[in-house]
Amino acid sequence: MQVRLTRVCVAAGLLVALWCLSEARRGDPRVWVRPAGAKPGPVRILEFYASKGIVVPGQKAQLCYGVENAKAVHIVPRLQGVFPSHSHCLEVVPEHTTHYTLQAEGFDGTVAIKSFTLAVQDVPLRAPENLYYAVAWEKSQR
Repeated sequence: MQVRLTRVCVAAGLLVALWCLSEARRGDPRVWVRPAGAKPGPVRILEFYASKGIVVPGQKAQLCYGVENAKAVHIVPRLQGVFPSHSHCLEVVPEHTTHYTLQAEGFDGTVAIKSFTLAVQDVPLRAPENLYYAVAWEKSQR
């Protein structure tokens, strides 16, 4: 009798686990369950920035963010691989100046938003290569 009850419980547990997995696949992959030990409270954006202030078309930059007490995170324009994290970076390759907005939704329903603009410049700024020699030549002519 006890063996039979154990088998029934194990089978029921497996069915529930399979159902949970199938439901998790259908849901929004950006929605996470609050991690064990997470502090309750309003959502906060800890950081949101690009690794470079200006890039040329086709140049890579890292877009980094960090959030606290977030159940969902969205970046506009939409990027792949965005999820709640204290520190996470994504590679972006903008073709034109782009305004990025991070929206983090908290477990308590609060929302935090931060934005910045990553400038894309057609011609990279470069210092003259022979600046030192030009100054030295000018001094020698005096």
